[in-house]
Amino acid sequence: MPQSQASYPAARFRRLRRMPALRALAQETQLVTGDLIWPVFVRDGHDVADPVASMPGVSRMSVDRVVRAAEEAATLGIPAICLFPYTDPAIKTEDCAEAWNPDNLANRAIRAIKAAVPEIAVMTDVALDPYNANGHDGLVRDGVILNDETIVALVRMALVQAEAGADILGPSDMMDGRIGAIRGALEAAAHTDVAILSYAAKYASAFYGPFRDAVGATGALKGDKKTYQMNPANGDEALRLVARDLAEGADMVMVKPGMPYLDICRRVKDAFGAPTYAYQVSGEYAMIATAAERGWIDGEAAMMESLMAFKRAGCDGILTYFAPAAARILGRGRWF
Repeated sequence: MPQSQASYPAARFRRLRRMPALRALAQETQLVTGDLIWPVFVRDGHDVADPVASMPGVSRMSVDRVVRAAEEAATLGIPAICLFPYTDPAIKTEDCAEAWNPDNLANRAIRAIKAAVPEIAVMTDVALDPYNANGHDGLVRDGVILNDETIVALVRMALVQAEAGADILGPSDMMDGRIGAIRGALEAAAHTDVAILSYAAKYASAFYGPFRDAVGATGALKGDKKTYQMNPANGDEALRLVARDLAEGADMVMVKPGMPYLDICRRVKDAFGAPTYAYQVSGEYAMIATAAERGWIDGEAAMMESLMAFKRAGCDGILTYFAPAAARILGRGRWF
């Protein structure tokens, strides 16, 4: 408690809560549309929006629909959109070769968005799970997820995404050493302006289930991801991982999931001061959206409160499926 603070009744904290104007003047943390990255799911087809049952209000969209989503994002002032492909199971293989196909679904979507809405920053996912017959983020041999062999594949994947026009690469695989390898390859290929937003502290979380439904990985996954994603009990390890990724060439870092790990967000920002992001993952989204759909909570208020929590915890931005809804609310002015 600050020693200079007056005591009651001279100090009445309710004075600055009395009306919206005073609450605005006293507000410590600000949330703006420029803080938002919108993750979207892309699928094959034309003029298709396929609802994801476990994520109310979210659909897998064909490339033309994703372009429209990017146009909507630009209109709302959302600076970036992040692509996650729903890959036909028939082309998923153990060697994951579709991941570095220049004409795969994600790369076609990158090119289409940049052609139509060049001002939108396009972020991609760099991990093998959308293309892996085993459902894992890395190559698998005899049940073991291979680190160094996976890095070679991730570099190939990152380079074709950069060639397609991606502005931000998001390595989400959690293999050791992949940031340095990707950064070195980008420099060598003259993709010096492509940014890396590293999933530096990605936990082996129970909150990813609806996402795996959305990208078609739920049935494919054999085993779990605990040998490469982080133990939810660990915090100091997250700081070591962030330090490593920044040293290897990451421009920005991410904590994933978000709300269960707000303490990690704050520790990362305080320790490094680097651009720090959180991913409000599918399970977090689904809890709020489903409860709101059933009338159990005020969905709009819960959504905005959750996003403000990330900013209060030190995040510079948030990946959230709520991005367009939140942007519309912010465009109306004060929501509190």
